[in-house]
Amino acid sequence: MTEDIIALSRREVDRLSVIQSVIARQITQADAAQQLRICVRQVKRLVRAYRTQGAQGLVSGHRGKRPNNAIDEAVRLQAITLIKERYPDFSPTFAHEKLTECHRLRFSVETLRQWMIAEGIWRTKPRRQARIHQRRPRRACRGELVQIDGSPHDWFEGRGPRCTLIVFIDDATSELLALRFVPAETTQAYMETLRDYLAQHGRPVALYSDKHSIFRVNHPGREGELTQFARALKTLDIESIHANTPQAKGRVERANKTLQDRLVKELRLQDINTLEQANGYLPRFMADYNRRFAVEPRQAEDALRRVLHTPQELGLILSQHHTRKLSKNLSFQFENTEYQLQGYGKGYRLRGASVTLCKAFDGTITLLHDGKVLEYRTLQQGEAPAPIADEKLVHSLVDQEKQEQQQRTAWKPPADHPWRRSSVGTARI
Repeated sequence: MTEDIIALSRREVDRLSVIQSVIARQITQADAAQQLRICVRQVKRLVRAYRTQGAQGLVSGHRGKRPNNAIDEAVRLQAITLIKERYPDFSPTFAHEKLTECHRLRFSVETLRQWMIAEGIWRTKPRRQARIHQRRPRRACRGELVQIDGSPHDWFEGRGPRCTLIVFIDDATSELLALRFVPAETTQAYMETLRDYLAQHGRPVALYSDKHSIFRVNHPGREGELTQFARALKTLDIESIHANTPQAKGRVERANKTLQDRLVKELRLQDINTLEQANGYLPRFMADYNRRFAVEPRQAEDALRRVLHTPQELGLILSQHHTRKLSKNLSFQFENTEYQLQGYGKGYRLRGASVTLCKAFDGTITLLHDGKVLEYRTLQQGEAPAPIADEKLVHSLVDQEKQEQQQRTAWKPPADHPWRRSSVGTARI
């Protein structure tokens, strides 16, 4: 005599013991319903099924059958085909966004993840043991602290030049506030991005950056001096805070990692290959990014402040400032060029005075003394000095010079050049 083997799930085994207790009158049907978290009517159905069929009556009738909400095989094949053709290196989450928004397919992220793993498109990454860093809570209000950083990367995947993305992100909300593609991480890049940020949002309480020489003077013997960017922040009444480690400004570092994944793929899908095209696309990307990843601040109060300077004054603040001393004839030199004041007569009062030269990034020169603009003329102009570059700027300068050299025509010496003179001997008498 053989015994039939009935396969029960853990849930069904629990139900079996409770139903047997009900039949043995050890507990009431109401107590059984409370233990199994079902209604009394369902307990009565289970008791009736057990009395007629035994333990088999507690087995779900849907076992082994195709679920009614199962996804059609044609949908799975369409999703896998689209991923292989258009999104082969996308993560399951990012690929799911594209399939649902652009192709109107409906399924969960986890379903797509399992499909991609089964097809060999996606491999789960082993979880590394994370280093423990003390977590700093977010600021409570939007505009209290803005983290800034530059992210050099091959953003165009070889279709265009390597460049740097300047990132401004709010600490309280993780909202992208300003993005700009630039050839290299320079003072000009940060000042231009800051100007766009101020025009759109206003003045934050503080900016949080690393210890790059753009933000602070790192020479041991020059403590207390201000860089051009730090001087502009002080004039605008914006506090400048420097992080000791990359982990301290982890919010912008993690945003950079996300951008190097998502933004690179979006630029590829949009067929964008130049800085101009990419900067034109960034506002649309930022709106979509903030819709997905920005969080609400703990306090609704906004800490941003109104910009008090006019656009003209802001242009002078966000420029390169240099101090020069006037000679007896009211002149001075800057970058191999001599400047002289005009319309001040003999100008005894200004002899030996210090003036501030404001050099805009388009080359425009403005002279200031006691907050007033001075008229001047250029007396003598020489060759511009060679640029001073750090390790982050040298590649950009080499690429720029290489492009200029390729555009130049081949240099040909003039007819009277010593190299082209015929060597005719002279007879001695």
